[in-house]
Amino acid sequence: MNTDKNWMWNSWVRFNGVYLCSSVAMVLLLGTVILAADLPPKKYNCVRADSVIRVDGNLDDAAWRRAPWTDWFLDIRGPSSPKPRFRTRVKMLWDDTYFYVGAELAEPDVWATLTEHDSVIFHDNDFEVFLNPTGDTLKYFEFEINALNTGWDLFLPKPYRQGGKADNSWEIPGLLSAVSVNGTINDSRDHDRGWSVELAFPWSAFTERSGARRPEPGAEWRVNFSRVEWHVRSVNGRYEKLPGLKEDNWVWSPQGVVNMHIPERWGFVKFVAR
Repeated sequence: MNTDKNWMWNSWVRFNGVYLCSSVAMVLLLGTVILAADLPPKKYNCVRADSVIRVDGNLDDAAWRRAPWTDWFLDIRGPSSPKPRFRTRVKMLWDDTYFYVGAELAEPDVWATLTEHDSVIFHDNDFEVFLNPTGDTLKYFEFEINALNTGWDLFLPKPYRQGGKADNSWEIPGLLSAVSVNGTINDSRDHDRGWSVELAFPWSAFTERSGARRPEPGAEWRVNFSRVEWHVRSVNGRYEKLPGLKEDNWVWSPQGVVNMHIPERWGFVKFVAR
């Protein structure tokens, strides 16, 4: 997601499409967060999986039938902004070993270009997961994936606006990920229906950096999801980004500003027993 992941490390940052001095951008950002205080974070009861989940990108295992869908994603700024062009929704489950995330992204033109792990995935259309296991808005994790199942995982000790810097060396040991495309990827001569993502995050992956372990029933994590969607056109059977247009950012729990790195605006996921 193009929300100043790298820009915030410098003295000039991009804020809502305009480059500003970092101190000015921080004032504007904090002011926007205050104005967005009336956007209540989303909530979700994550039920325990009662059967085996095969991570293949298709959300057709029996366990998924018990998991409710989230609300459809909104513009990152909130419901007063334009409605997303395509539907996005998520399901979640958990068991002794994994936190499962399943996403469904409606999309008439499925495309992706990046194939190298830890590429800047939001340069493609992508799906993103943000996890703050301790709920302290610090020590949080981010994972991005495109329709080619190329991932980018990173850890932040604190948000960028507090001087945090992303650690791209962090990897998710034992992560299971898969993508299923309902259509033909990278072929603009037809219309697709979309793509789905299935992820299994091992609880053990978060312990070293955050101290968090597998949650007990009733525990809550701060979580959010984002989708980056670019405007494209067909050129000789291939896709090309429309020049001069910024990406759309659609999320589960609105941030009030085009910046995912405001963990206090993320949703609450409560882990519940069967």
